[in-house]
Amino acid sequence: MNVYLLKDVESVGMAGSIVKVSDGFGQNFLIPRKLAVKVTDANTKFYENKIVKVKTEAKILNSKIAMLAERISNLHLVIKEKSHEGKLYGSVGPDEIVALLKEKEIVVDRKQIEFVKSIKTIGEHKVIIRLSSKLKPEFTLKVIEA
Repeated sequence: MNVYLLKDVESVGMAGSIVKVSDGFGQNFLIPRKLAVKVTDANTKFYENKIVKVKTEAKILNSKIAMLAERISNLHLVIKEKSHEGKLYGSVGPDEIVALLKEKEIVVDRKQIEFVKSIKTIGEHKVIIRLSSKLKPEFTLKVIEA
């Protein structure tokens, strides 16, 4: 059975592509969950045209994300935290990073922020922003004593 994927499905394919799956998987999993639509001979041309449109939009989106990744990778942010003998009383979390980035006019969700290791000390730390599955720019965050 050929299906047109409406959303990304892990180990099956990306949204906007036509893939061949088993009849049971398509009928019992993908279609009821509105992850895919069955492609028949009658609507094949419609979905092929839709694929071209999705690919064009994806190229535009990828170029915007690439420019954002370039801006993020060039950042060096500073945050002040209370500490004692070089150790923070708490830790720097994703919410603080989102607020710092918002000041620089970069909007990301807190779920996109990844730490190499938790930030609990004074000094420089690397922070990763997951923009897409392949694009993960990182920047330097300097934690200083308040």
